Formats: sequence, C-alpha cells, structure tokens
Amino acid sequence: MRSLHAPTRPLHRVLPLPAHSRLSLPGRFRPTAAKTYATSASSSATATKPRIRWRTVARYTIYLAGSSVVGVGLLTCAIFLHDACTYRERHIEGVPVSPRALHPERGGPKNLPVLSRLLSDLEDDENRELVEKPHLVIVGGGWGAVGVIDKLSPGDYHVTIVSPETYTTFTPLLPSAAVGTVSVRSLVEPLRKIAARLKGHLINARAVDLVMSERLLEVETIVPGGKSERMYIPYDKLIIAVGSTSSTHGVPGLEHCFQLKTISDAQAIRKRIIDNFEAASLPTTTPEERRKLLSFVVCGGGPTGVETAAEIYDLCQEDLINYFPKICRKEVSIHLIQSREHILNTYSEAISRYAEDKFMHDNIDLITSARVQAVEPDKVMYSKRGPDGKTETHEIPTNFVLWSTGIAMNPFTRRVADLLPNQVHKKAIEVDAHLRVKGAPLGEVYAIGDASTIETSVVPYLLELVDEADKNKDGKIDFEEWEIMVSRIKKRIPMAEEQLQKVRELFDLYDSDSDNSLNLNELAVLLQEIGNKITALPATAQVASQQGKYLGKKLSKIAERRKVLEANGLRPEEADDAVSGPFRYSHLGSLAYIGNAAVFDLGRFSFMGGLAAMYAWRSVYWSEQVSMRTRALLMIDWIVRGVWGRDLSRL
Repeated sequence: MRSLHAPTRPLHRVLPLPAHSRLSLPGRFRPTAAKTYATSASSSATATKPRIRWRTVARYTIYLAGSSVVGVGLLTCAIFLHDACTYRERHIEGVPVSPRALHPERGGPKNLPVLSRLLSDLEDDENRELVEKPHLVIVGGGWGAVGVIDKLSPGDYHVTIVSPETYTTFTPLLPSAAVGTVSVRSLVEPLRKIAARLKGHLINARAVDLVMSERLLEVETIVPGGKSERMYIPYDKLIIAVGSTSSTHGVPGLEHCFQLKTISDAQAIRKRIIDNFEAASLPTTTPEERRKLLSFVVCGGGPTGVETAAEIYDLCQEDLINYFPKICRKEVSIHLIQSREHILNTYSEAISRYAEDKFMHDNIDLITSARVQAVEPDKVMYSKRGPDGKTETHEIPTNFVLWSTGIAMNPFTRRVADLLPNQVHKKAIEVDAHLRVKGAPLGEVYAIGDASTIETSVVPYLLELVDEADKNKDGKIDFEEWEIMVSRIKKRIPMAEEQLQKVRELFDLYDSDSDNSLNLNELAVLLQEIGNKITALPATAQVASQQGKYLGKKLSKIAERRKVLEANGLRPEEADDAVSGPFRYSHLGSLAYIGNAAVFDLGRFSFMGGLAAMYAWRSVYWSEQVSMRTRALLMIDWIVRGVWGRDLSRL
C-alpha cells in the first residue's frame, strides 16, 4: 500500500521534440537546442567552403591549361602553314631584261657607263610603267632618305637609292649596341625592303661627283675582286642625304680614335672593350698597363658622348663585375672631356646639372672647359685653365678614345659645294626654305639632314625685297611697306619669324634719321642683325626625318598635280612654291640616356628621373623604329638583357 506522501506519477510524459520542430520548449531546453543547431550548421559550412574553392581553382586551372594547349597548337599550325606557303617553287624563266641594262651605253664627261635602265625595270607591268615616270635618285640611306621614301606615293616616281650600305640604321641606339645592351641586328632594316613599297631600286655604291648640266650622278662601287668601278646614274630629281662626318677641329692623332656613326663603329668599340678586359684579367699584366687598358676616354659632351659613357659604366657595373676579376672593376676609370662648361649644353640648365650630378655619383670623371690637344696610341693630351688662370696641359693614359665632337662635310657634300660658287658654308650645303640646293637648277637638286643647312642670311635678298615692297618707288620703305617686306621675309626664311615679332619696334629702332622710313643702308643693317640672330637647325635625326617627310609629301603633290601645273603654264622649277609652303621645323623635344636614368628636354618643361624616365626613353625609341620586325627584336633584346645580362662574347 502506497504511502500518502509518496510522489505521484505524472499523468503524461514530456518527450523531447525534434531539432527541426518549431514548438516552444521550456526554457532549459531552448539554449541546448540552439547550440546544437549552430554547431552542426557551422561545421557543415566550414567543410563545404574549401571544397568549393578547390573545385573553382581546379576548374580555372583546367581552362587555362586547355587554352594554352589550344593556343600553342594554333601557333604551331600557323607557323607550319606559313612555312608551307613560303617554300614553294617559283618559275623565273623568260623574265624580260632591257638590253641597255645588260650592256649600258657610255657617255658623260668621263665616258663612263650610263645606267639608263636597271635589271628589274621590265620584269613586270608595274615596273614597266614606272620606267616612264620621272627618275628620282636618293643619295644616302639614313633618316632623311627613309623619311622621303615613307611619304612618297607608289607609282609617282622611278625611285633609285644610292648607298654604300644596304641597310638603314637607328643611330640613337648605337651607344647601346656598342656595349651589347641591344644587338646590332635590332637597329638595321634592309633598304631594299623599305623601297619595295615603291618598287624602288638599290645601287650599292658611293656617290663621288655630280654633273648638273647633264643631270648625271657619278658613283663608285666595289666589284668582285676588290676593284672599284665608276658609272653614271641619270636623274630627273636628286636628293642628297649622305649625312656628315665627325669634325677633327685640327686635333692630330684622330686615327687612334673610335667614332660612333655606323654599325661597324659600334662593333669595333665592343671588340675593343672586351679585348681590354680580357688583357687586363691576365696575371702577367702590370698594374700600370691594367689601369691604361681599363681607362676609357670620351671626347665630347653631347648626347652621343654622354650616352656612350653611361653605357660603358652600366656594362662594367652590371655585367663585367660578375665575370671578371674584381680588381678589373676597381681599376676602371671613365673620363668625359667637354670643351664647354657643362655637358649636354644644348639642353636646359636643369638637365645639365642633373646629368653632371648623376655622373659624379657614378664616379665618372667630368673634365669641362677643356680642349683636346692631341691623341696618341697610349694617351690623350688636353689643356685646361688652372686656378691661377694659366693654361695647363694634362694627359690621360688610355687604350680607348671615342671622338664625338661636332660634324664636318661628307666628301660628296664637299664636292657638290665646290661645284657651286655661292656655297660658302663650311659644314654643309646651303639650301633655301624649300630644301633646294642654292646655285643648282631649281626643282632638280635637294639636300636634307646633316648634309644641308637652311640659309639664315636675309641680306642677299635686300634688293628683291625692296623692289616687291616699295609701292611708291621712292627708294625708301615706310612702315606700311615695311609690314609688306616682313611678310615676304617670313615666307622666304621662316626661321626669321621669331626675330620679326615686334615689327614696329624694329622699324623705329633702325630708323636712325627719324624720317619714318628706312633707306637701303638702314635696311641692310637691320637685315644683317636679323640674320645674325637666327639659329641654324641642329644636325639631329629629328630634323633629318622631318625634312625627309616634308620633301616626300611635296614631291608626291608635284607628281599628282603635274598635269594641272603644266596646264597653268608653270615650269617644273616653279612647282615647289605652287604645291607647298616652305619647310617649318617642329621641335618635339630632346632626350638622352645617362645610366639607368634618362632626361627629356621638351622645351617649356623638362623631365628627368630614374627607371621611370628610362622606360619612357625606351618607349619613345621603340615607337620610332622603322618596322615591326625591329620593334620585336628590340623588345626581345631588352628582355634578354634584363634576365640574362649582356652578351660578353667577342664577335
């Protein structure tokens, strides 16, 4: 019998609800259920997320690998198809050749063969049509010549290029090629490929003389066996773009110096540098001889000299130090001799100071306000004023000297200047604002680039200008007539525009007798002063390229409008003025490499710096390449140099 105080059994039993039940539970059960749910959900999510990530990574990896395989396969197929199309048989039997090309007639003052026809003149219909066109002969294969070819329209002229080299060279990067930063192959483009667009011809020869009366160009070529042979090339229009040579300034011993104007020069410099380091690394080399072998002297503080000194420093600091005895790097000395007070003196003052500070930081010896007296096989002698004002002579023992100071006339340019009595310039052929050679028949002979200089003197045109402006024919020029004369001067010599901005002030300044007019004597003095203040264009690739493109466009316009000009009664020599205005140079800026840094002089402002400026410098030169082939090669060279360094082989 149960006790009355015994606990009574509940009438029903409380059962736990499932975890997913939404029924309300007593307070002591709710926390436990929520905790159990959160823990299980978190564990499930944590386990699922890594699996999703790995699946995503695996999927995109497969996509990348698959696309790479497909891309390589397509590239391989493209190369295979290209090779299959390239290596095919071509039938060349029965190609017509002009008898005058096979057996040239003789003529001219020296009775030489006259190349009135070339071997490929009749080989197809297009070439046969070009034979009847005016014969345009371009002497040279540099910046100016390439600029002309680039802007000529196909079919306008029968084009022949005369050049001692079979290629054009990107000269601004020659200092880089001289130390192996880039390959010389990356800087050249065959002239035959460049002229192919115009169906042009190349005569691998050197121009030596000119017969203007018979329109014959005398050239000298090297035939098999080493003998030279001379011949005439007839022309209707002749463009002289032979460049220049380095000025000697009367310094003896320059035969012991290197220059840097051609691919051959760059190759010779590279061989000498490697040879010097190899000899310096021998145990039998004395300390004095080692210092002389590793002493590099650059004469000239312009862009070429500065960039070469910087490239030699980079070669020693980045490559040679890793593969030659360290004592060789310790004994290296680089000297730069400049006749002016600062290097890069044609750039802004800020750029000159920046470059000098950079060279001083790199321990490059800057010798400014000095003049080279002589160059001997084992030393350079130069003079410089000492602290007491007296001139002192110093010498630098060396086995390497680069001469890069100023320009002088090419031998052919000198010959042309000697043929014309009014050519008095000592460094180049003087041309007018249309780039026509002064003294030569108008519209026949042009000169561009380093071979030419545009006239700056206004005095020779004094009487002609007075005759045009003097409306009342009183022999004097009043202010209204002076304004007319100013417009004529600007048209004839565009480089005088800057000096003629203040027209009224000039008139009042030179009106010495205050009679509100200028007589002939006053005009002569005024025009002489204006001419003295005009600065000639620099001998740079930029100027040559712009002149070449200007001339190419103008000649194409003359060819295009030939019938219209003839219908209007204009003679061929008057076509230049009818179709185009005078040449106007637009300065786009100057730049220079100074060793893992670069400087830009853009006129109103300058830009200089380290790697960022260097890559900007590379970008500019990369974009100025002649073809996509050289752009690709140049990019590969920079990548190879950055990854594996420069090639130190002596080739």
